[in-house]
Amino acid sequence: MSATAASAVPRAESPGRRALRRFLRHRLAVAGLVVVLAFVLAAALAPWIAPFDPVATSWSRIRKPPSELHLFGTDENGRDVLSRVLWGARASLLAGGLSVTAALTLGVPFGLLAGLAGGWVDTFISRVTDAMLSVPFLILAIALAAFLGPALENAMLAIAISASPIFVRLARGMAMEAKSTEWVEAARALGNPPWRIALAHVLPNIVPPLLVQATLAIAEAIIAEASLSFLGLGQQPPNPSWGSMLNAAQRFLTQAPWMAIYPGLAIFLVVLAINLLGDGLRDALDPRARGR
Repeated sequence: MSATAASAVPRAESPGRRALRRFLRHRLAVAGLVVVLAFVLAAALAPWIAPFDPVATSWSRIRKPPSELHLFGTDENGRDVLSRVLWGARASLLAGGLSVTAALTLGVPFGLLAGLAGGWVDTFISRVTDAMLSVPFLILAIALAAFLGPALENAMLAIAISASPIFVRLARGMAMEAKSTEWVEAARALGNPPWRIALAHVLPNIVPPLLVQATLAIAEAIIAEASLSFLGLGQQPPNPSWGSMLNAAQRFLTQAPWMAIYPGLAIFLVVLAINLLGDGLRDALDPRARGR
């Protein structure tokens, strides 16, 4: 009887499975995930699926409209636009992913330190963070990229530094909330050192909001990289980048609009998909959404 009764009791659903179930119910988020994975796959397979060399010029194919040979047409130097869009996805997605990863690595430790230490440490870190946040994200990234010099690596570093204050503030707020909870008080009473409390008890509980913010920050980083490349501070010609392609296309909007349409559409689709994915993750990881 006891075994039968025990087998009849349903098992409690794990938080991971519950979050996955809520995420799969969010159709727009699933669609965003599919689009993002498609762009990532296209960028990874660009050397094999790009029909032409993205930097090979041809004076006989200058500004040719879309055709069976060149599905997206050619640019002002006769280069295949489709190939350049595929290779440009590498620069944009790499800049978005690496710069946000660097911003997390830089911002989260300072946020945890400020939230858990308090006192003058919190005051100093908070004032520096507020000063950086007082400057618009893109303006700060442009200033840093101009100071470091035009290169994709410098653009990614500038984006990472500009995005890190957001993670400092988020990690600080979550750490201040977590350090007053019962499990942190119990860990402190057992004699755990501060670094162990931060890494083993506070950080795992603030990962979900950090993950959501990182997803949304990737979209901002992609736009920032395109803006920097448009201004000549990011990926340098002839290497393809969506932003530099738009910069070259602005002189031929009436004669060859396809030069601007396809890289602009790529930026629009990937940023929209990442934002939809971030919204879905926020709804799935939010404990208050359990009853929705």
